Amino acid sequence: MKVILFGATGMIGRGVLNECLRDGRVDQVLAIGRSSLGIEDPKLRERVQSDPGDLAAIADDLGEFDAFSSASGSRPSG
Repeated sequence: MKVILFGATGMIGRGVLNECLRDGRVDQVLAIGRSSLGIEDPKLRERVQSDPGDLAAIADDLGEFDAFSSASGSRPSG
């Protein structure tokens, strides 16, 4: 499975990212955000862009992914 993840630099997004990287069913994670995660993993691809919501910048990649997760702007307390 290939997963696109928005918001991986925050607390919840980092948790989702860590679970994806540990899960043997996940082959690749494309993390999209405003800043680099500062980690390396063979499953991880990063896309740093000033406007992560600009899907036109990643339009060519979208067809190859199976799942999408967004933790952008989420707060652990709700």
